[in-house]
Amino acid sequence: MAENSRYRRILLKLSGEALMGEGKYGIHPPTLLRMASEIKELVDGGVQVAIVIGGGNIFRGVAGSTEGMDRANADYMGMLATCINAMALQDALEKKEVWTRVLSAIKMEQIAEPYIRRRAVRHLEKGRVVIFAAGTGNPYFTTDTAASLRAMEINADVILKATKVDGVYNADPKKDAQARRYKTLTYMDVLKQELNVMDSTAISLCMDNKLPIVVFDLTTLGNIKKAVMQPGEIGTLVGAPSTQWA
Repeated sequence: MAENSRYRRILLKLSGEALMGEGKYGIHPPTLLRMASEIKELVDGGVQVAIVIGGGNIFRGVAGSTEGMDRANADYMGMLATCINAMALQDALEKKEVWTRVLSAIKMEQIAEPYIRRRAVRHLEKGRVVIFAAGTGNPYFTTDTAASLRAMEINADVILKATKVDGVYNADPKKDAQARRYKTLTYMDVLKQELNVMDSTAISLCMDNKLPIVVFDLTTLGNIKKAVMQPGEIGTLVGAPSTQWA
């Protein structure tokens, strides 16, 4: 286990929107490099890091289907968007001298390795950052579900869900000044209250396999490392024995 860390192997779930910075779409290079620097600190500290990244900054399958596009087609387009983001993150990490591999659930040999569980684990054991692209490779499944599935396949200790807010609230904190943040949540409370953590399939997978989820604010510098090195200090822990307020 890495020094000063409860977690030996983590899966970091990044939304595509996280790469936009203050923009409305696309990729913001300074934001990408800041993330790469924070991930490098973890790797240098001995933590094994796997990443699942979304594609919402480029194309979102659900949004395409609401505009009349075939849902399966739209979802495949969203998967390709995640591959673009994975390649961009790989480039940023390797500029920081972090060895990285992109493993895609859709075969595209010229730009990524095919996803093979044993290969992914071997890369992690060698200290490489593994970026999982193209979701699960199947339409109708979100990258949240892909994150839960991959985390269990590689025996990750935790899923770190990076967002733009500092945890899970009982109401939208941007709209309700009385909104309160949870410090801990049970899986069942997330499902019963339909809290916006991850989709129900992803939460159910984590619950069945007792895989904890930490929801934290990505926009604050240093929070990725803090979520790993000081668990419980920031964000909301999903998968605790009981629900507590912050």
